Amino acid sequence: MCGIAGLFYFQPQEIKREDADQYIQAVSELIHHRGPDDVGSFSDDLERGVLLAFRRLSIIDLKEGHQPLCNVAEDQSIWIVFNGEIYNYKKLRAELEARGHQFTTQSDTEVIVHMYEEYGVDCVRHLRGMFGFAIWDRRKQLLFGARDHFGIKPFYYHLDEERFVFGSEIKSILAAPGVQRTVQSESLLQYLTFQYVPQPQTMFAGIHKLPHGHYFTLTRDGQFEIEQYWDPQFSPEDRSIEDLIEELRTRLQDSVEHHMQSDVSRGCFLSSGIDSTAIAAYMRRIEPIKTFSVGFEGEHNEAVISSDTALKLGTEHYAKMISEQDFFDVIPNAVWYQDEPVADPSAIALYHVAQLARKHVKVVLSGEGADEMFGGYNIYREPQALRPLSWLPDSLKQRIHGMVATLPEKVYGRNYLLRATTPLEQRFFGNAKIFTDDIKGLILSDSLAKVESYLNASELVAPYYERTKDWDPVSRMQYIDMHFWMPGDILMKADKMTMAHSLELRVPFLDKELFEVVRKIPAKYRVAEGTTKMIFRKAMEGIVPETILHRKKLGFPVPLKEWLYGERAGQLLDQIKSAGIEAFFNMKEVERMMAQHRSGQADHARKIWVVYMFALWHSTYITSNQWRREVVRHGEV
Repeated sequence: MCGIAGLFYFQPQEIKREDADQYIQAVSELIHHRGPDDVGSFSDDLERGVLLAFRRLSIIDLKEGHQPLCNVAEDQSIWIVFNGEIYNYKKLRAELEARGHQFTTQSDTEVIVHMYEEYGVDCVRHLRGMFGFAIWDRRKQLLFGARDHFGIKPFYYHLDEERFVFGSEIKSILAAPGVQRTVQSESLLQYLTFQYVPQPQTMFAGIHKLPHGHYFTLTRDGQFEIEQYWDPQFSPEDRSIEDLIEELRTRLQDSVEHHMQSDVSRGCFLSSGIDSTAIAAYMRRIEPIKTFSVGFEGEHNEAVISSDTALKLGTEHYAKMISEQDFFDVIPNAVWYQDEPVADPSAIALYHVAQLARKHVKVVLSGEGADEMFGGYNIYREPQALRPLSWLPDSLKQRIHGMVATLPEKVYGRNYLLRATTPLEQRFFGNAKIFTDDIKGLILSDSLAKVESYLNASELVAPYYERTKDWDPVSRMQYIDMHFWMPGDILMKADKMTMAHSLELRVPFLDKELFEVVRKIPAKYRVAEGTTKMIFRKAMEGIVPETILHRKKLGFPVPLKEWLYGERAGQLLDQIKSAGIEAFFNMKEVERMMAQHRSGQADHARKIWVVYMFALWHSTYITSNQWRREVVRHGEV
């Protein structure tokens, strides 16, 4: 796991050595946390306007995996900076050696170089793992880069008329001369709905995310093209559930084994749910492991449950209780590491558990992705719940919807009828839907509320629903989450909060080989028998403790609602009001919303948190130079 960055000028021009050194130094400091073990750069092409920078977290081939790396045994024409892990690199290396390629290291990075030599841009189709990389082809004068299938690792870029700037983090792009720090208004509007900025945009104008499952090519004359090389297509097969369970178990075990490849210590995050418990159980079958969890005081304290699970699995377990003060103390750090606002309170809990784990291991496996793969969110049960009215003609649904909408909000059954008479494409945009467009009109400033180029949530997801119009409703919902919620929230916070502590996170459920089984599972085996992830739960019988098999999904149950009843609410409001965001928000409406929450008239905790996280991000990245602050190892500022 590492941090990468680079500059590419379209017209060959000399980059002054002092400017190159200054950029490399700035990047090295800003993304030190992504790779505290080593630093490197490629700048002998300064006269051609090419510069690559790198920070390394040594995981595989500790002695020889220095980057930037090239095909040194051949003609040194291909240079790479790579962030991630390739789990099938040993198999690929053997195939390449049989074809005559020569290697000088044992690293997975060098395998990508020779795969590019052999297959060109199609090399990404052969890679099994997580990655964000850029390759400079000196012979073709071509920059080629790619992001992994699911979006586990990040890749950001800025493109203008003269150059291309890229990096694992936005901070390294901001370090390049002339890159502006400006809020993208359309991104803010979408953030208020999703609690993150959907790809390919970011909260910064002019800075983009390379979408997952895509690669790009950039020629010397500035021709920039992005191509999709993979898409998670569900294609259910009419097979017995027993056959699917057997294949699922085999592939999951294989994925865990591949994800355990490393030359350093490794462990596993362990929550109260089935996903991380399954990963820990498979790991424990292979070797003794350490597991890690955090919890909050209260009814749903995950640390208590996970400690009991660890005892049953026989792991060496470490747990931490997070107090309210602990939670809020690290938020400024978390905002800095995230680069752009992600208003998921569980990100702060993830920051704490990563900090705990890094004291003992350098690599952790986790259960991210299982809900999207197997249909684990409770909202996926909605199509079944609404089925009694699904037979009604669309015209009748529209009339019923119009009549029901006029009823008082507290009328029993009103919400059910509204959802049952709303097409799926207009009611489900992913697992987060914080502000509706009508409420945005109240909370936003007048100028922002009138942004005309804004695509609302329905318009944003429409192309994805169009691609899946012949699928069943549950598969369509999963597909939406795999393109929005998973890369935008789940994987973004997982990468940033673990890398904050120089900890490599691996996610065995998000494996392209495992997905070849998952895509064949009919919806009737995913959400069925009154539960989510039905087939996965059955597959884990005898592997996961009985106490965990059918537990309801909790996530990280952060007691945010309760915390915002007391003095903490006033502190948050003061920070929001001092963040300089009056150009974006109607502050009187923000104050009213906070007052309603504190009085118990309404639960606005999630809405307040969305505004609060934007305010802190704005203070850090827009109105000040706090983003340039020097951060030392493991998140201690």
